[in-house]
Amino acid sequence: MRLVCFAHAGAGTSAFRRWNTLLADAAHPEARTLPGREARRRETRVTTRQALLADLHDLFAPRPPGPYILYGHSLGGLVAYTLTRALHAAGLPLPALLAVGACPPPGDPGELISAAEAPDHELLRVLEKFEAVPEDTVPGDVWHRLVLPVLRDDLRLAADLRAAALDPATGGPVPLPLLAVGGSTDALVPAETMHGWRAFTGGRFVHRTLPGGHFFVRDDELPRLLGRACRIVGRTTR
Repeated sequence: MRLVCFAHAGAGTSAFRRWNTLLADAAHPEARTLPGREARRRETRVTTRQALLADLHDLFAPRPPGPYILYGHSLGGLVAYTLTRALHAAGLPLPALLAVGACPPPGDPGELISAAEAPDHELLRVLEKFEAVPEDTVPGDVWHRLVLPVLRDDLRLAADLRAAALDPATGGPVPLPLLAVGGSTDALVPAETMHGWRAFTGGRFVHRTLPGGHFFVRDDELPRLLGRACRIVGRTTR
């Protein structure tokens, strides 16, 4: 089972670095890196739906036969949803399951996304509120120079993807099961907020809450949950 993964704003494949071990034989994780970070740090970052889908063009090419699952965490949830909608519009094979974690549904205003165009000091205030700024960082240091611009562009991307999800021409429900996962102590996306994803699937909707805050993607419970989902999908799609 292929498990294609998209990380939260500012992050890359490192968010899923232990998943090969934690998933064991349930699935093979394929973590995708968007431009502007890690090995792709010198590439121009994407901030629009059109640019994102152009960057993911290889996922529209013929793939190995068999079911696969998409998982996106926070910003990655909007990326995974957007990709699913685009695949459906193109008449291409869809994932057997779309899973989103710590990602407010498109209809939720989202304080963080709304701060995408705010001055640095205001954006930092919102990021600090949600513990997204390292405690030892100071203005002008490496984090401010290298990470903050990536976060801002990722929030711009999130805003564009949210708007597209609410546009009848590019958004709406996906015709497949959707798993929405929240963190029990997530201050940015309260677990109950994830129920709003029910409106974005025409298939079965499942909601789960895991221990942890916004970055429960780094803990063991999430890959284990997705591993169980992969096994269920494998049994039901043979």
